[in-house]
Amino acid sequence: MALDVLDLVGIFVFGITGALVGVRKKLDVFGIQVLALVTGLGGGFLRDVLIGGRATPPAALADWRYLAVPVAAGLITFFLHPGIGRVERLVTVFDAAGLALFCVTGARKALDFGLSPLSAALLGTISAIGGGVIRDVLSGRVPVVLRSEIYATPAFLGAGIVVVADAAGYKATWVAFAGAIVCFLIRLIAIRRGWNAPLPRMR
Repeated sequence: MALDVLDLVGIFVFGITGALVGVRKKLDVFGIQVLALVTGLGGGFLRDVLIGGRATPPAALADWRYLAVPVAAGLITFFLHPGIGRVERLVTVFDAAGLALFCVTGARKALDFGLSPLSAALLGTISAIGGGVIRDVLSGRVPVVLRSEIYATPAFLGAGIVVVADAAGYKATWVAFAGAIVCFLIRLIAIRRGWNAPLPRMR
């Protein structure tokens, strides 16, 4: 139950980031809803397809809540978004929150379906970055994960905390919260301090 709640919260905050990008790009209500849906559901969809077996069809297609939540996020953002000048900052904060929630729920679900620790950590990372990649491609932006910004690393660390704790016998909900908080804080600190991944040297 706790995993489902975290999953839905992650979908909601990621749906808001997609909708805010749509607002910034001056899309209509349909375009904003599309970005909210693909951002909120993309990572989880990839996760469930890659897990396969009992995880398919993906939760996004099997449970009406998974469609209703990003639609609600898109509508709320469409009607209540703040001034355009503040949108980018809000996208960053909500994106970090979605990244944090999805990395731990993705890893936890992969473990529950019997995947190895490394596979679970990788699936947690894919769950976290998948929706944002689709959002950025559809909105004409270079995906954040392909830039020099520290993005996938916090997700992998958050998922790693869940995986390591599981190996040590800890499966309580607080472990997922701890992993999410670590991912969220590292991502925000990296943005604030301008931490970047290494770039190739140009001659």
